[in-house]
Amino acid sequence: MSHPLLSVAASLCYLAAAAFIGLRLFRSTQGWIPPRFLALGIGFAGSILHGWLLWDTIFSHAGLNLGFYNALALTSWTVIALMLVSSLTKPVDNLGLILLPAAALTLILSALFAEVSFMHPTAPWPLKIHVLLSMLAYSLLTLAAVQAILLAVQDRHLHQRHPGGFVRTLPPLQTMESLLFEMIGAGFVLLTLALLSGFAFLEDMFAQHLVHKTVLSVLAWLMFGGLLIGRFLRGWRGRTAIIWTLGGFVLLILAYFGSKAVLELMLAP
Repeated sequence: MSHPLLSVAASLCYLAAAAFIGLRLFRSTQGWIPPRFLALGIGFAGSILHGWLLWDTIFSHAGLNLGFYNALALTSWTVIALMLVSSLTKPVDNLGLILLPAAALTLILSALFAEVSFMHPTAPWPLKIHVLLSMLAYSLLTLAAVQAILLAVQDRHLHQRHPGGFVRTLPPLQTMESLLFEMIGAGFVLLTLALLSGFAFLEDMFAQHLVHKTVLSVLAWLMFGGLLIGRFLRGWRGRTAIIWTLGGFVLLILAYFGSKAVLELMLAP
């Protein structure tokens, strides 16, 4: 199957799965309610097609093609894969309402704006581990950010005493918060390992054009670490947890994709 067809097929699967999740979340007392396994099954089908596409476009004899849009598509695939696998045992499939259309968008962008930025196949294995840890950390903390958004919506509806419809289908508030901090805790560990492995290759931040990425990543690490400490010592939850989570996520996205966009899309010759 050609790359455009793979992109279209995977995107359609993602959008269909998101639509079924939406029907389940905003269901009324009448009409057809799609079963949960159908949405997950279509989502898994899309992730398989997405992974097949990434294998063809990223891996080559010249090295790993991790240009901006390819990196975006790889991160979105990791996010979706983690969400779908987690959905088998935890109630996190509702995150797909936001994440699945976003993943479809990254596929469309990578198909329309193909670019080349190779990591040489002879690159040292610690650097490859650093890239893998970074992708996993970004992906887990992306899940946490979307979980925080859903938690904010749920908290607002409950405070306004409108717990019907969409909010009624979500897990209890305490369960949602527990899932949020599980994601943040795991993401923080991976981000710590990614930063430590990255510092091994840091010689001159300015010469390597890494100053913004490094500073923003450390600031994000401090925010997530501060949130976990606040949770442990002061029992932070609710809006405080949401604000700190989204703030750390914005810093992290600016650190990687913001820096990458400037270097590869704006400053590239």
